[in-house]
Amino acid sequence: MPTVEFAPALTRHVPCAPQAVEGATLREALDNAFHAAPALRSYVLDEQGAVRKHVAVFVNARQIASRTQLDVSLRQGDKVMVIQALTGG
Repeated sequence: MPTVEFAPALTRHVPCAPQAVEGATLREALDNAFHAAPALRSYVLDEQGAVRKHVAVFVNARQIASRTQLDVSLRQGDKVMVIQALTGG
């Protein structure tokens, strides 16, 4: 199973420990991770289900290429990290 972890900048608002979840794709894994902390969904995804601009998602330390295409395949042992991206000038 993939592991999903939310960075402290997000879990300070909604506590959620790292968790192993079922999911053949990134979207499935995130959806299953949100079962443990439903309020995190609105911090991470917008109303259309895309990753918010202030959030970055990494699979095995590589940032995903698209905020809307979350059909990235996952395998046993993959690590998903969701962080609050730094923005500003």
